Amino acid sequence: MDTATGTGTGTDAVDVVALGESMVTFLPTRAGRLADVPSFERGIGGAESNVACVLASAGHSARWVSRVGADGFGDHLVETVAAYGVDTSAVRRDPGRPTGIYFRTAGDRATDAHEVAYYRAGSAASAMTAGNTDLAATRSARVLHLSGITAALSADCLDLMRELTAPRPGRPLVSFDVNHRPGLWRDHPEGPRVLLDLARRADLVFVGDDEASDAWDLHGARAVRDALPEPDVLVVKHGKDGAVVFDRRTPEGAARADGTFVPSLHVDVVAAVGAGDAFAAGFLSATLRGLPVRDRIRHGHLMAAAALTVPGDLAQPPARGHADRLAALDDRAWETLRLGPGWTEADARAAEEVRTP
Repeated sequence: MDTATGTGTGTDAVDVVALGESMVTFLPTRAGRLADVPSFERGIGGAESNVACVLASAGHSARWVSRVGADGFGDHLVETVAAYGVDTSAVRRDPGRPTGIYFRTAGDRATDAHEVAYYRAGSAASAMTAGNTDLAATRSARVLHLSGITAALSADCLDLMRELTAPRPGRPLVSFDVNHRPGLWRDHPEGPRVLLDLARRADLVFVGDDEASDAWDLHGARAVRDALPEPDVLVVKHGKDGAVVFDRRTPEGAARADGTFVPSLHVDVVAAVGAGDAFAAGFLSATLRGLPVRDRIRHGHLMAAAALTVPGDLAQPPARGHADRLAALDDRAWETLRLGPGWTEADARAAEEVRTP
């Protein structure tokens, strides 16, 4: 029998609901092979919960919907996510399945030189269905954020994703991050087609140009847009080079047949893990605030820069006022801006000094 957990009322409307698996992650205390690392520090990792945590830290109301085991790792996940200010009342406990965990090395994530060992098969989250998920709480949002990772966990999870992306009256804006993970689809060669179908049912889609190339043999932002004409907003990420957005909802976006391109920031990278989720959170935050296309992309880059300059998945986001000032820079100032470790904490300290005489 499932049990609910967490804080909040569950069905209250929020800015964003993010649904998906989160896992406890173990980060090595020193560099080296997994076989040689003597000890690890515990953290959390999950594409959708990352987005919810960043948005809550940035001042938005956010809810995470998932399943975890009735175990200590499940306790840690729920407590940690809730500590960011995220409503976890729609998280269900599964007494018969464990919470997923994974270990990774301290290699350079920016160059993919790392090891990861996942222990998620048969996890509680893989048993999510339309019948055991609080659909009312999931849909009570301005934005519902999903990712392709959930679709790969099980047939039941895929059915749930199809239910949540189906057209229906009063549906929230559906945000979908493709998050193509070939390893999860190893036994399911139809994965790329499934992801394309889900993307076509969404209102806002995030996809990396490398993902589009690997999964769909599509090369270049325009080719991706031609294959995905249905979403109102399509974000094609080009990693350290920048991102292109196609947006037919606004005059400025509709007027650009080749999309709006904004270059990434120069960042002293500590680890690339979590950067894509942070970009999505920054873009969604600016979308919720009704900002123009260019500024939505810039806020995505700023949130990504925060994640890139810390070792874990989650970072302190820049204060909203500071982010707005950086997003408003002229093109030359934006392109010469460089951010390094501690830049968001320094901004927070400066803000506190201003408030405290």
